[in-house]
Amino acid sequence: MSYLTIGEAAAKLHIPESTIRYYEKKGLLPFIERDEAGRRLFSERQLALFEIILCLKNTQMPIGEIKQYMDWVAEGDRTIDLRLEMMENHKKTVLATIELMNESLKGIDFKIERYTNQINQREEERE
Repeated sequence: MSYLTIGEAAAKLHIPESTIRYYEKKGLLPFIERDEAGRRLFSERQLALFEIILCLKNTQMPIGEIKQYMDWVAEGDRTIDLRLEMMENHKKTVLATIELMNESLKGIDFKIERYTNQINQREEERE
């Protein structure tokens, strides 16, 4: 099995090394292996798990909930039902947030259109 260093993993995931260290400190990376010198080593499986962590974080899941999810992953298949329920609930939350953002975007678009029209009117009056 081949492993990546923390620098290689960070580059592959497009995140700073400090983010990896932070998430490990928070207990989100239970499967990180280390070499004889204590350096972190990342397998493809660990990178895939880290991508899930980033996905959950990018969709505003709190660190505590991500930790719970990763604890369930570490416990194995007996927690699949719990993980499924968590993902379904999180999806509902994300969809509600997207809906709210889309509604808010309409208000922003309205203001952009209004200001653009005002600027255009002002320029026409100068001519």
